[in-house]
Amino acid sequence: MAITAQDIEDLIREAFPDGKVRVEGDDGQHFAAHVEDESFRGQNRVQQQRAVYAALKGRMDGPNGALHALALTTKAPD
Repeated sequence: MAITAQDIEDLIREAFPDGKVRVEGDDGQHFAAHVEDESFRGQNRVQQQRAVYAALKGRMDGPNGALHALALTTKAPD
């Protein structure tokens, strides 16, 4: 089942309701997400990205994952 940029954005916003979230991509498989959230403060990039992947609730897992590739940019607010 294809996933849209809006689907991804909705999942991320659910996990980071106060964050700034922007998702780009329109081919149904390759996307870029930019997530800025206070909860990332003090976390390294790997920890931040794991939190975003967890928000996707398995959409990238296994051969039947709806999402093929997601380029992530994460950070805490300045």
